[in-house]
Amino acid sequence: MSEKYIERVDPAKSKEPDVDNDTDGDSNSTAEASPTPKEDAPADFDKAIEAAGFGIFNLLLLFVSIPAQSAAIFESSSMSFILPVAECDLRLTLEDKGVLNAVAYAGMTISAIAWGYLADTKGRKKILYWGYLIDAVCVFGSALSQNFMMLVVFKFLGGLVVNGPAAVLFTYLTEMHGPKHRSSVLMIVGMVTSTATVSLPLLAWGIFPRDWDFEIVGLTIHSWQIFLFVLGIPSLVSGLIFCAMPESPRFLMAQGRTEEALQAFQHIYHVNTRKPKDTYPIKVLVQEAPNRKANQDEVIYTIEEKTGEKVPQKPQSRTLMESLRAGFGQMKPLAHKPLLSLSLLLYIMQFSIFLGMNTIRLWLPQLFASMAEYEAEFSGATASMCTILEFSVNKTAETALDYANACSEPKEISMDMYINNIIVSACGFVGYFFAGGLLKALGPKRLMTYGLYLSGAFGMVLYFSVSSMMTLFVSATFLTITGIAVSSLLGAVVALFPTQLRTVVVAIAMMCGRFGALSGNLLFPVFIQIGCLPPFIMVSSVLLLAGTLSIFVPNPAKAAFS
Repeated sequence: MSEKYIERVDPAKSKEPDVDNDTDGDSNSTAEASPTPKEDAPADFDKAIEAAGFGIFNLLLLFVSIPAQSAAIFESSSMSFILPVAECDLRLTLEDKGVLNAVAYAGMTISAIAWGYLADTKGRKKILYWGYLIDAVCVFGSALSQNFMMLVVFKFLGGLVVNGPAAVLFTYLTEMHGPKHRSSVLMIVGMVTSTATVSLPLLAWGIFPRDWDFEIVGLTIHSWQIFLFVLGIPSLVSGLIFCAMPESPRFLMAQGRTEEALQAFQHIYHVNTRKPKDTYPIKVLVQEAPNRKANQDEVIYTIEEKTGEKVPQKPQSRTLMESLRAGFGQMKPLAHKPLLSLSLLLYIMQFSIFLGMNTIRLWLPQLFASMAEYEAEFSGATASMCTILEFSVNKTAETALDYANACSEPKEISMDMYINNIIVSACGFVGYFFAGGLLKALGPKRLMTYGLYLSGAFGMVLYFSVSSMMTLFVSATFLTITGIAVSSLLGAVVALFPTQLRTVVVAIAMMCGRFGALSGNLLFPVFIQIGCLPPFIMVSSVLLLAGTLSIFVPNPAKAAFS
């Protein structure tokens, strides 16, 4: 940080009493210490978070990320598991299945920039707890859906809402850790993602085979609706827990709110060390936004403004145009060099990766169900990928044309479908155990580039699959490698952009990724009806493109976290 952004504390002012509200009675004033040239010089973020230590607070934060990240995965992936089960209840065509897989991503795409702006201006904490609580309402609404259109509406609203906290979660976690742990934390989030992915087929395995069809208040409830209701619980739990978490101190420092940032550091230090807050060694923080005045909708006090008698200003609300003007002003650096070319590069990569990865991932449950049905119908005979795809298309068409006959009896889904999905998800979880070692050996940039090229190759190999076992192996390897590459890319986005723009860039990157997933899932059934090869060419080519573009991304390991 430039020297001109370091605030000098007047010794006379440092004697003024602290007026911050502190619930435990400890003094949190950034001005009461008498700084010495060496020990009490203003500390930057990395020094302050390192002094807070790594302990119980960080472990609790990672524990909270489990239901939080699970909520985002459940919102975007749940439809792929109910397609084979709810086909008759909702009278689904092949195009309907593509829409259900894609609709949550449509909501995520539309809301991305708005969520990014809110997170970078209003704070991370508010987005996290309000976002997850509202998402819980949307998920419970989808669980009560009685027809295709009602389910589409609630899934769209769920995607619209969950995109905010899902993007902010990555930023929040990195801003709560120092450089020593930052990369590892993102890999842990990747493991959490894999855990959530594993839990989906496990829950489906435990719920779908049950005969839980009944009516309540005039609504018909099936086992797949119970499944959706259970998936809403992590959103509710996450929203309630984040109400008690502190605001990101990195965000507060970037906003010039050093007193609040210091309180956040003291809270982290207190939880990690079990020592009183006033023993936190850092007394003064670097003032990154000197002479900042309060916005109309908040009360901000900097050290220079502290006086013996301070009367809080009455908060006033901004007009819509003022908020929009402030938001576009804050995002203006993204339209100029060097951030413009870098951000566009990352957005194209995110679009390509999510198109390739999520197209395969969200259609796998349907493919495995078709494999199991094919083997049952033809006495255990195995078939190539193209044969299975043709069989699946024909079966779906038969159900749509002759509903009464095709759905006269409840559909029985083979256990192989659940087991195959569990194996694929478990492979992704195991892969993250090796990702940490690979990250240290190769570095984040090489890991991303090599991973994307391998993903592109495996995406094409999937076309040549000649048995269910080969399909299982190739798809598991494909999704594991691609998932690790995604984590590396998000780590690069977080490291390469400044705090004031970080969340909005992550949100736009996620928007591009969601749009890629949306496009892939709408195009996949169209390409299948053209032929077997086109969908796999689409998946492979976009991942190879992302791998080539990653060569031009600056090395995140050499970037300064600001």
